[in-house]
Amino acid sequence: MALNFHQLHIFYTVAEKGSFSMAAQALHMTQPAVTMQVQGLEDYFGTKLFQRSTKKIEITEAGRTLLPFAKRSIELIKETDVAMSKFTHMVEGRLQLGASLTIGEYVLPRLLGPFGREYPNISVSMKVMNTTQILDEILNHQLNFGLVEAPVHHADVKTEAVLNDELKLIVPADHPLASKDTIYPEDLKHYPFILREQGSGTRQVMEQELHRVGIGPDQLKIVMELGSTGAIKSAVEAGLGITVLSPSSVKHEVALGLFQVKHIEGVTFTRHFYSIYLQATLLPISAVTFLTFLREKDLQAWL
Repeated sequence: MALNFHQLHIFYTVAEKGSFSMAAQALHMTQPAVTMQVQGLEDYFGTKLFQRSTKKIEITEAGRTLLPFAKRSIELIKETDVAMSKFTHMVEGRLQLGASLTIGEYVLPRLLGPFGREYPNISVSMKVMNTTQILDEILNHQLNFGLVEAPVHHADVKTEAVLNDELKLIVPADHPLASKDTIYPEDLKHYPFILREQGSGTRQVMEQELHRVGIGPDQLKIVMELGSTGAIKSAVEAGLGITVLSPSSVKHEVALGLFQVKHIEGVTFTRHFYSIYLQATLLPISAVTFLTFLREKDLQAWL
């Protein structure tokens, strides 16, 4: 008998669920059929993969050794399906994800349209929440994965950078800096600044890059610290100061002639957006497809 993917998939599901009956339910198979396939795999390797008792099953040392190989084989099959789906567009399923505020309100809406046209049989359900809420729902198996603005450090969660974004200086259209062709870091010291609260990803990226070029936070005239991008935009529009934001979040205001997006000489505010999902759970093919789609996109070209 040859080793086959179907048996590895069944073995992995039993190990993940910790139960033959729960694995059978997840795989839409009968429990005897699941048991038979696992026994076939054990016969192939000549060793037990599970120790069975009337109350529970425990994975053996041989089973623990096989587990990462089974997972990799399943992931490879899914990646193959995603790669070939570009020629058929037949990937189906429901995608449930969480997104932090900036990503959910300003970035993903412009990417979901092209994604939907490329994969019309995948339905998307997105919750816009803070990172802590997204993490909680992932840990409770309520979301497939999340997209956040900073890495998440949790033993059960895998974090991967999937998109790059570049922040820019945002000024009102009638601001003195709006008419300057070249803006230098030193220029920033002379004008009121409106920024996100301490600890936000946007604030961290800005402060680190300005520190690199010799501008410390204490050298800026910070007149307001606000908890949302929307509040900052309203304050800038009211003429209360300038800010640093993603151009994707002010696209509408720029189109209306309210703001200008300016480059600061010698300064690049680059940040990453991260996907987070459970280490031990295989993502559904809809999620694998979406993450592959994001990795292949130049965010600035789409926004």
